[in-house]
Amino acid sequence: MFTNREDTGSLLAEKLIKFSNNKDAVIVAIPRGGVPVGYVVAKKLNLPLEIVLSKKIGYPSHKEYAIGAVTLKSRILSDAAINVSKIYIEEETERIREILKQRYKWYYDNKVPLKLKDLIVIIVDDGVATGNTIISSIKLIQQEQPSQIIVALPVAPPSAIKKIKELSSVTETICLLIPRDFRAVGQFYRDFNQVNDEVVIELLREANVNYSNP
Repeated sequence: MFTNREDTGSLLAEKLIKFSNNKDAVIVAIPRGGVPVGYVVAKKLNLPLEIVLSKKIGYPSHKEYAIGAVTLKSRILSDAAINVSKIYIEEETERIREILKQRYKWYYDNKVPLKLKDLIVIIVDDGVATGNTIISSIKLIQQEQPSQIIVALPVAPPSAIKKIKELSSVTETICLLIPRDFRAVGQFYRDFNQVNDEVVIELLREANVNYSNP
């Protein structure tokens, strides 16, 4: 049982200590819950903190089940989208992109996102359930041609870890807890309050202030 997201960030930083002060490494957190985790990791390792600005496309009758993911410029669909209406997918893509455009303004303001080409990208989240969302994010990041992709998670079920490890683009997968009795990510946190946009914006701002280029 973890205390909170900050606790898991400290624990993950210990597992990632070999990347400390590496000018070719970057922490990429998945908003919104992954940002407090990524912030602590980035601060302890003195690495820049970025986010993957994407949002999942949910299955029509079960929105929490991801069938793909969308960024401002691209889209990834999983096998689960095969029997889903193309009209639904196109409408959801446009709707999600409008949300992402607003988040881009909030999160980045006048800052230009870091280019990930040839960098060691360490993807951090507060945990995964099915793994579909983070796998979509990994595929989107892969399009930017990083030198390595490392996945660092506090908790995930064995099935999700298996899917992540099967991706040829993932160099290393770190997961602190892989329980067989898995119902939800929040089950393994004492404090699992929702993270809002204001918190994400503040942590990104603080991370940029605190980071010193080695």
